Amino acid sequence: MNRIEGLHHLAIGTADIKGQIAYFTDVLGMELVALYWMHGVKNTFHGFLRLNDESSLAFVQSPAFDDVAARIGETHAGNPAGVCAPGTMQHLALKVKDDAQLLAMQDRIRSRGVPVLGPIDHGFCKSIYFAGLESLTLELSYSKAPIDGDAWIDPEVMARAGITRDELAGFRNPAPHGANGNPRAQPDIGGPGPHMQGYSPTTYRELMALPDETVTATKSVTEPPVRAG
Repeated sequence: MNRIEGLHHLAIGTADIKGQIAYFTDVLGMELVALYWMHGVKNTFHGFLRLNDESSLAFVQSPAFDDVAARIGETHAGNPAGVCAPGTMQHLALKVKDDAQLLAMQDRIRSRGVPVLGPIDHGFCKSIYFAGLESLTLELSYSKAPIDGDAWIDPEVMARAGITRDELAGFRNPAPHGANGNPRAQPDIGGPGPHMQGYSPTTYRELMALPDETVTATKSVTEPPVRAG
């Protein structure tokens, strides 16, 4: 059973959160629903733009981001066919309802002076492509029906990716996991991981050694920055 039900938020770094908010509210008509100091992170803003009641597109701005250079073909793909470093976002595709909404959004985006490529029909989805601020590569897309793995998993690509038939069977039917109600102990941080980066070894070790209940009690921030009344 798949316990991952959808996108809660996708966070993107920015050096211009006001510009990104202006772009996504004006060009795409999205609604700003949160803008606050990022919990537990000094001098850093977090902004959320509503996709639906359960999903958001988020931006993170820190003064430290100003000194990180964007390089097309490394940090950013620059276009839907471009290359970028492993582990970075190649492009961002946002969902619309149907063909009519796709074309309506194409018209809205072009009316803001942004060129749009498409629509392009990919068989299981139909898409348009355009650029966002700070070299984001953006796509709007809709699917007519759920993707049929029997039709869309290419044996040639499987072979190029080094995926065997037995591995494919496991990928298409992941093993269920039944929690027994008792929290599992933290894995050894000296193990293969992968591990979060950017912490000093000492800080990472100390954080991961904290009991779960201590993390919840000391790191949680539940009050909004603006209180009613």
